[in-house]
Amino acid sequence: MVGKLHLDEYTQASLLGAVRANFQFDELMFLSTCNRIEIYLCTDNEITPYIIGKVISTINPALPKNIVEELASKATVLNDEAAVSHVFKVASSLNSLVVGEREIITQLRKAYDLSNSLKLTGDFIRILIKQTIETAKQVFTETDIAKNPVSVVSLAYRQLRDLGIKTDARVLIVGAGETNIKMANYLQKHKFANFTVFNRTLSKAQDLATKLNGTALSLNDLKAYDKGFDVLIICTSASQSIITHDIYHSLLQKETNKKVLIDLSIPAGIEASVIKEYPSFYIDINSLKVQAEVNMNSRLSEMTKCETIIGFKLEEFKRLQKERLVELAFGEIPRQVRAIKDVALTEVFAKEISELDTNSKEVLDKVIGYIEKKYNAVAMKTAKEVFLKDE
Repeated sequence: MVGKLHLDEYTQASLLGAVRANFQFDELMFLSTCNRIEIYLCTDNEITPYIIGKVISTINPALPKNIVEELASKATVLNDEAAVSHVFKVASSLNSLVVGEREIITQLRKAYDLSNSLKLTGDFIRILIKQTIETAKQVFTETDIAKNPVSVVSLAYRQLRDLGIKTDARVLIVGAGETNIKMANYLQKHKFANFTVFNRTLSKAQDLATKLNGTALSLNDLKAYDKGFDVLIICTSASQSIITHDIYHSLLQKETNKKVLIDLSIPAGIEASVIKEYPSFYIDINSLKVQAEVNMNSRLSEMTKCETIIGFKLEEFKRLQKERLVELAFGEIPRQVRAIKDVALTEVFAKEISELDTNSKEVLDKVIGYIEKKYNAVAMKTAKEVFLKDE
């Protein structure tokens, strides 16, 4: 369902301005990630399911009425302090599918930059995002919420890295699904460059191999593959082991050094007899899941610390926002003072000033400018003290 509301940057540029104008929102920011769509709004109007439905229909006019109504009914609406707290938790990855993943900070910052470039945001969202990013950074710095990886892919890569495998290692990837794509991304990011991809559907193998600048082959070509390997990564949806004893023996090409075997399949993609007979560094999905659960429990134990930080930052945000409201409310004072000064110089005391010499005029101008500047500062300081005295 989330995918139905995803907007690329071009579409955001063409649609979101109309959304803001049509519904008279003061400010708007659009955030889209792999598992969430969030719209941050500043408005005095109540956000009802009817309004949500209208916004959804504007974002995706092709959606049928029943889907629009379903999405609108499932949408969560948060207001005021609860909304700000939610944004802080999102950025701190407390509400993510994988708690403690830092990528959300970058996603949030990019979302703000785009909405801001489209002139959809204003003071409130600017202050909100600045404080949100500061909050997330503090959470990640002062807690262990992101200390240990919790995805099996990141854990598998870390174990591979710890083995000291060289980046020119020959890597066979069996299966071209999402898990192996993520694993391949890790390897490519860390400069591995020798890939051969096998998949039942050759076109999918070709897609992944193209990204990796590698070779694509059909799953049926496994037994005939004669170029050897150093690392074998397998993750398929097959109901039985793909790497049988015979296939593995053939893949070895009489090489006797220890191979790295990463089996992310359920059930196992590598036959048990292979692990028993041939020396290898074997990394399997079950052991990775156990470690992932341990790491996740460790992260969850940090939640109280994170919540405490967010609580403090929430109070700080409320104070910053009130200060900004005071600044905006008293923003007219400097203009009025400047107008009074101009009248005094050009009308009320114009004759007297005209009789002064150049040096005296310059001194007078400096004195009045100094008084004007100090008066504005004192007025603003006094206003903040009065209006924020109970903070």
